[in-house]
Amino acid sequence: MSPALSPLDGRYASSLDPLRPFFSEEALLRARVFIEVSYFIMLSKEPKIRELPPLSGKQQKALQQIVDGFGPKDAQAIKKIEEKTKHDVKALEYYLKEKIGAVPGLKKYIEFVHFALTSEDTTNLAYGILIHQALENVLLPSLQDLVSALTAMAKQWRDVSLLALTHGQPATPTTVSKELMVFVSRLERQLQLLRAFRMQGKFGGAVGTFSAHRAAYPGIDWPAFGKKFVKALGLEPLEYTTQINPHDDLAELSHLFIRIGNVLLNLSRDLWLYISRGIFRQKMIAGEVGSSTMPHKVNPIDCENAEGNIGIANALFAHFAEKLPISRLQRDLSDSTVQRNLGVAFGHHLLAVQSLKRGLGKLSLDITKIQRELDTHPEVHAEAIQTVLRKHGIEGAYEKLKEFTRGERVTKEQLRSFIEKLKLPEKEKSRLLTIVR
Repeated sequence: MSPALSPLDGRYASSLDPLRPFFSEEALLRARVFIEVSYFIMLSKEPKIRELPPLSGKQQKALQQIVDGFGPKDAQAIKKIEEKTKHDVKALEYYLKEKIGAVPGLKKYIEFVHFALTSEDTTNLAYGILIHQALENVLLPSLQDLVSALTAMAKQWRDVSLLALTHGQPATPTTVSKELMVFVSRLERQLQLLRAFRMQGKFGGAVGTFSAHRAAYPGIDWPAFGKKFVKALGLEPLEYTTQINPHDDLAELSHLFIRIGNVLLNLSRDLWLYISRGIFRQKMIAGEVGSSTMPHKVNPIDCENAEGNIGIANALFAHFAEKLPISRLQRDLSDSTVQRNLGVAFGHHLLAVQSLKRGLGKLSLDITKIQRELDTHPEVHAEAIQTVLRKHGIEGAYEKLKEFTRGERVTKEQLRSFIEKLKLPEKEKSRLLTIVR
């Protein structure tokens, strides 16, 4: 039994292992170490900083090893320092000074660790690269797998007609394939935007003016330096900021995931309804139980789990989008604790995607049920018939079909008899009779 407070680290822990390298506390610390080491190396390459000479190949390799070898023990060492500093980034700075100071020839240069930076310079860049990595390695592939599964089902059932329901009532027939492709096309649109999305990067010191940088080295073009550094991390440089990244990037990303979540929510509920109607049957898994008291039950739990997790994820994403872009004057710290929940939102999102993918894999079509529904409601062909009548200029075409079909139970025989009496070319009659076969 896990003592975890959140089910993400308890019941669902193994399902979310792919996200831990990007949204755990250890992941954030590792990313901060990478940012600080990268900055230290870039400072050493600036010719006008004579107090920090260029690093040798051996020294650069040793610094890279600090990043590559970072693990749980290092994270614990930083947390131990934080118990005293009560400041996470300052604890990181002290940790790195010790590590870099142990590299031969670098001890006298350790004051260039976190040089002229504010905590947010390190932290926002760390979040930026972590989010890019999570998107590339986990979140985008998981969504693409879901889209591929839906596309494969649409191809498999391309020619299967289906009774449509509008307002919950029988409507003009559609196809299983087209209904699935509606979700494919909606998701593809959002995935295109997600693939193009880039996090921004703030780098400018205490209030975004490079004031400390300029005080130490007024001859360096620090905005250009910062822009180059941020771009090297794969982020879009912000030119004007306060102390913090204004988080418009996270708001944009959150809105993107809300839209994706809404499409998935729509899909979950539609699949649930199709299963309820008997259109889809679910494969039975040996040993599984649908109900603690009703042995016959095979419940659509994957759709339901997806729906629940989307609700939690979207609620968090909505809060991120509304809260994070607002900060008092040059900064307040209320964004910090909120950002620590990014992994929670993405965790619930990923659970929903996994549930849907699993649920899709259990589905098969009940062709007999589908045909029975269509045979029971031949009146849904009224739209096609009245449109053909209009084509031939027959006055009151809509009204004729309305009087004959609205609110009535019409049989195939009655509908075919109605078509036979229409004053239409025989070719058109034959075609309509073929539709109502």
